[in-house]
This record gives sequence, C-alpha cells and structure tokens, in this order.
Amino acid sequence: MPAEPESVPVILGIDPGTRVLGYGALSWELRRPRMLSAGVIRANARWAISRRLGHLAVELERLFAEIHPGVVVVESAFASRNVRSALRLGEARGVVLACASRAGAEVIEMAPASAKKAVLGHGGASKHQVARMVGSQLGERDLELPEDATDALALALAHLHALASPATRARSVIESATKACRTRTSSSSMRAPSPRRSP
Repeated sequence: MPAEPESVPVILGIDPGTRVLGYGALSWELRRPRMLSAGVIRANARWAISRRLGHLAVELERLFAEIHPGVVVVESAFASRNVRSALRLGEARGVVLACASRAGAEVIEMAPASAKKAVLGHGGASKHQVARMVGSQLGERDLELPEDATDALALALAHLHALASPATRARSVIESATKACRTRTSSSSMRAPSPRRSP
C-alpha cells in the first residue's frame, strides 16, 4: 500500500446475490489488514424470491450487529444480457443497501473490475486469481473460503487501498473541512440579530 491509512473503520465487503451472498470484514491492525469475518449467507433456491430476500435481510442485520461496520462496500450494478439475473442482483443489492443504511454505515458502491484492478493490478482476473491474491495480502496463503466470500474481501481490500491513496486522503480532508464550514455558517445564520440601540 502506498501509505498508512489513519482512523480506518471496520470495512465490510458484500458480493450480493439472492441465493448466495458473500461477505468479508476487515480491520486495520499493526500496519496491515486483518480479516475479522468472512463467509456466505445462503438462501434455499426453491424458496419464493420474497422469502429469500426476507432471509437475507434478517441474516444481514444479524451480521451488522455483530461486526458493526463503519463502511459497507457493495458490488455495483452492471449491465447483463440475462435480464432475470440482473433483476435478481438488483433485488439483493436493494436489501444490502437498506440494511447498511439502517445500521448507520457509509455505503460505497464498486464495480467488480475496479476491485480486481485495485487488488491485482488488472480488471480481468479470474475468481481463483482473486482468491489467491486476497489470501496473500491478508497473510492467509491457504485461505479456504467460497469464491463469493473472497470476492467480497476483494471489495473491502480495494476500498482499503483507496483509503491509503494520498489523493483520497486529501479529498477526505477537504470534504471534512467543507462540512465544518457549512455547519458554522448555518449556525451563524440561525442566530437572531442583536437589537440596535436607540441613538
């Protein structure tokens, strides 16, 4: 990583799906990323879609309560020739976004190719290559996890790389200063004007 990120919250990556949803949570400890939790949430493919989405919502809320992520990085929507698959992905993403919002986490949407490029240097890597590189960066050479989980960890790692970027840190400082300035301006405008003294 190009620099040492500061004040890094728990980052939870999520690879959405209505049958299998991958997740991976990271923290920053002793100058390196540390895996807190990773795995998949499964829903029975024979269930109606409404029941699957309800199951995902319950399990995600339980996961958020356990991990307390400050940031949730979810795979962004992408164009697909299979309209049904794209629709199902969108439904799963909706559940993730709603649960993350209820948990008070910041939500970052990231394209799979962007995550691969950040972690491996190019966006065309296979799932197997992603899994190997994720394990290497986490110090887990024999990382035995489902590919949906390693894809989710790649999303979290990619965001951690972004936090370490000097440009990202500078932008964060500017945004924080801008918010503080707006707050002070708003507070000043709300104060009642002092009454004028009669001559």
